[in-house]
Amino acid sequence: MQSTITSELANAEDTLTILNPRTGETVGNLSVAGADDVAGAVAAARAAQPGWAATPPGERGQLLRAAARALEAAAAELADLNAQETGRPVDEALAGIAAGVSTLEQYAELGPVHRGHSLRGNALAADYTVAEPRGVAVLLTPWNDPVAVACGLIGAALVTGNTAVHKPSERCPHVGELLGEALAPVFPPNVLVTLIGGADVGTLLTQQTDIDMFAHVGSSATGDRIARAAVLTGAYVIRENGGNDPLLVDADVDPGWAAEQAAIGAFSNSGQICTSVERIYVHRSIAEPFCRALAGQARDRNTERRLAPLVDTRMRDAVHRHVAEALQLGARAVEGGTVPDGPGAFYPATVLLDCTDTMDVMAEETFGPVAPVRVVDSFEEGLTLAAAGRYGLAATVLTGTIAHAQQAVAALPVGTVKVNEVFGGAPGGAAQPRGESGHGFGYGPELLDEFTRVKVVHIAAPPAPAAQARQANDAGPAGGAVSGDGAVPPEGAVPGDGAVSADGAAS
Repeated sequence: MQSTITSELANAEDTLTILNPRTGETVGNLSVAGADDVAGAVAAARAAQPGWAATPPGERGQLLRAAARALEAAAAELADLNAQETGRPVDEALAGIAAGVSTLEQYAELGPVHRGHSLRGNALAADYTVAEPRGVAVLLTPWNDPVAVACGLIGAALVTGNTAVHKPSERCPHVGELLGEALAPVFPPNVLVTLIGGADVGTLLTQQTDIDMFAHVGSSATGDRIARAAVLTGAYVIRENGGNDPLLVDADVDPGWAAEQAAIGAFSNSGQICTSVERIYVHRSIAEPFCRALAGQARDRNTERRLAPLVDTRMRDAVHRHVAEALQLGARAVEGGTVPDGPGAFYPATVLLDCTDTMDVMAEETFGPVAPVRVVDSFEEGLTLAAAGRYGLAATVLTGTIAHAQQAVAALPVGTVKVNEVFGGAPGGAAQPRGESGHGFGYGPELLDEFTRVKVVHIAAPPAPAAQARQANDAGPAGGAVSGDGAVPPEGAVPGDGAVSADGAAS
């Protein structure tokens, strides 16, 4: 049986065929894992896990450094495949791979010093926690930054003693396969296993009962299905999923600078970033120059052909559906908004004005180079609208007023609030998405906590041996042996007859 998902991704029962989103030409074909392959991969990872968990953390860190070197050696080939499969420019693909290298190096350092806590208790006892690996971790990673995201999850999973079964996105399976071929030989056999396939393989994985956790980066719909399936198997789930991230533009900022920030947020990677700017609320007092400048930013990108294609025409069709619906409901496209002629999956940078929050382009994740704008009459109105919706990934506020920034931090129900920089963030940062955007820390040192379970240990001194207790009794005052509490034992009480000493131990 054979079914065609898109012109870019033909998924037969046992084959994935990928087409280049720039040219429409075939990149290649890969075999898809079947039910036996999935079960075998999980069983192999399970068998390898105890030995890997017993490997000293410092040695695991050293192997992660070796994996970083192996990734560097494969960078050029990976970047070329990334460009062919997803349309991402080679220089941007190389930057993503460099980020993956840095992430592996980071976890090589953090893993061996990942520590527990001491707990206050009795002065003669010790209480502390120990972090232990969860076991077998399934990693489901996306296509929009395939190497960097995969390395983050692989690094954190392996350095904490888990074994990993990695299923890369079916939209870039050649990248995922090559990444596995580069990294897996660094580690003992079956510590890192790669499975190629689409949604069917993901579903098979969720049905396995010998998996301890899932880490998923991708769409909210898929993340929700994984979380529901895991309820039946008991697997732990962390996920960073879709977002509908708002940008709130205050009255006191420079409209040209604000438009530049909006364009970076909406058009970078052709809008295919989980934390892209998806909806914009601008104060009426600067709306006209802001919108004019934003249209100019989009026009420059279109004129200079600076935007890469979307990953495939299926994605382009979804993006254009949002745009077309908004136009039908009264929005105006001041730049872009039409599907271009020619091969590939290109879509122009698009600016929509007169948008309302009932339009899908404002209420849902569009995941394309589209900047929909709504004008508001006050910061408070914009903040109320920005805080609405079922997603909770991130939000950006452009303001020169510290009180407004603090207001936004308090009111926005998201994992990350960015003030005056759409893609700002310190190295090692982490966040907890909310709502339909996911659950659990996705990056940074906190990700190590997600891949481990905590065991509490209490150690105390044993009670004194019975013989020592008897000697202490014999050394009591003249006139008879005295028990530990000072009482004289009744007549006939003989050591060893079941009398209980002061410490509760049977004598």
